[in-house]
Amino acid sequence: MFSRELPRLPSGAPSPNIVRRPVVVVRPKMAAQAAQAAQAEASESWYLALLGFAEHFRTSSPPKIRLCVHCLQAVFPFKPPQRIEARTHLQLGSVLYHHTKNSELARSHLEKAWLISQQIPQFEDVKFEAASLLSELYCQENSVDAAKPLLRKAIQISQQTPYWHCRLLFQLAQLHTLEKDLVSACDLLGVGAEYARVVGSEYTRALFLLSKGMLLLMERKLQEVHPLLTLCGQIVENWQGNPIQKESLRVFFLVLQVTHYLDAGQVKSVKPCLKQLQQCIQTISTLHDDEILPSNPADLFHWLPKEHMCVLVYLVTVMHSMQAGYLEKAQKYTDKALMQLEKLKMLDCSPILSSFQVILLEHIIMCRLVTGHKATALQEISQVCQLCQQSPRLFSNHAAQLHTLLGLYCISVNCMDNAEAQFTTALRLTTHQELWAFIVTNLASVYIREGNRHQELYNLLERINPDHNFPVSSHCLRAAAFYIRGLFSFFQGRYNEAKRFLRETLKMSNAEDLNRLTACSLVLLGHIFYVLGNHRESNNMVVPAMQLASKIPDMSVQLWSSALLRDLNKACGNAMDAHEAAQMHQNFSQQLLQDHIEACSLPEHNLITWTDGPPPVQFQAQNGPTTSLASLL
Repeated sequence: MFSRELPRLPSGAPSPNIVRRPVVVVRPKMAAQAAQAAQAEASESWYLALLGFAEHFRTSSPPKIRLCVHCLQAVFPFKPPQRIEARTHLQLGSVLYHHTKNSELARSHLEKAWLISQQIPQFEDVKFEAASLLSELYCQENSVDAAKPLLRKAIQISQQTPYWHCRLLFQLAQLHTLEKDLVSACDLLGVGAEYARVVGSEYTRALFLLSKGMLLLMERKLQEVHPLLTLCGQIVENWQGNPIQKESLRVFFLVLQVTHYLDAGQVKSVKPCLKQLQQCIQTISTLHDDEILPSNPADLFHWLPKEHMCVLVYLVTVMHSMQAGYLEKAQKYTDKALMQLEKLKMLDCSPILSSFQVILLEHIIMCRLVTGHKATALQEISQVCQLCQQSPRLFSNHAAQLHTLLGLYCISVNCMDNAEAQFTTALRLTTHQELWAFIVTNLASVYIREGNRHQELYNLLERINPDHNFPVSSHCLRAAAFYIRGLFSFFQGRYNEAKRFLRETLKMSNAEDLNRLTACSLVLLGHIFYVLGNHRESNNMVVPAMQLASKIPDMSVQLWSSALLRDLNKACGNAMDAHEAAQMHQNFSQQLLQDHIEACSLPEHNLITWTDGPPPVQFQAQNGPTTSLASLL
């Protein structure tokens, strides 16, 4: 997977609505709380009247939050009983937190609700909701050190309340995940899975275990992942319950399997899992939400709403298409996913939607660069910058990917110094091994093209040696490393060595349907045979390379292949075929030249000089392209 976003842990909810927070519950309506208060607190008429007014103002269109707050504040002069006082502080804190920017006042009310509710027996809903909301607010204010002990205490005293105990465990695990302390998060999820088993909730046990599996995949602890996923698969298949809940568990399980295969670069092997996932999301889309709440309160959780799951399935399909080299298919699914995202973002401000959008854009940008649409790619890189400007956490998670994309763009417009600076910046910002290997492979290609960076190149190639001690398990990246070795050997004139490396690339790429690597290897082998004077063997390589590149479509490989076909046919005396190939080469050259000029003329082209700090907000227009086209033509 190109982008490593922090994962989404399950949310607790008595209804299917979702907001992107560490643990999310749709708060009960104040009217419902009024009904509870009427039963539990002796029907205080003044309280019910004020609560009714507050609910009326809160649900008005547009909401009248100031009047809602005034009604709730009017409760305190009545000197209410502790139960009403604590509940009102919670309601005020919740309204202020969700609808205003007055976090200080919200925190004050939530702290009072937490303090008072601990003194009241059998008052779990207020007590633990106050703890949950307050810890969210602390995290929002970057007071994580205050949130952790609060959640730990709430977890300690909630063991007799299964729903809240599980929800608070999820919340603390999410907090550790956001801090990238995945070991502590995994430990908590393991505790949650055992607790869920004890209280008879196989559904929530599966959610805890799948969440733990997700984090273990992020940590690359593959020996622990495999038995865990096997156990999860058994639990999911054996669990009999709400159909939507069962299918959502299956989607979670299959998404982990698919991303695991894609991380390993096994594009062909993943196809059965991906097909199951696509069938599963189709099944979910036909099911209606069941309003009947589970009998076991520990089952009141969900992972994602089905609309979000649909976007996620589009996303992993795009990832697969990108790796396999089916770029038109990647474009089609990206368009569908982005259209769905735009609709969802009109109704839902959940940050996970922005994360999905950024990851989709990252993949489609790479597609644009391959298909010869650099100007569009550059504008989409700028769009990612704008999304990251709106969220420091999003930028933190995607800064390395952003600089990697800019490095790839710089290669496409032959700005090699800028490409090196972008890749060096990306390496400094990433701790993810697969992304590191991807960046180093591309940086090596920059050094090869510059031709005078031998020592740096040797150092890099030693770090990504596919013959021994390759640093990651990705089949795709290892095949790419063989290709880079072959390219380097070709430029040094060591043709037999180059052929050995390229044949290894072909063997690996054919095994997993890595079409773009196959096309690149074929055309380079064709070039080697042409240089060696073996025109027949050269033609046997270049023709399928051209066909495959046209299918992808890969503009650079088509340009290269058409030039070779032109020269081959000239050498063989095939004047008509040579003329046709020359015309093709001219057409590809003109398309690339026009796109090159357009991209370098955009104000966003100045992004290639950005290597430090947050993305720049404004761009100054360029007078025109300032880069050489020699390597393209």
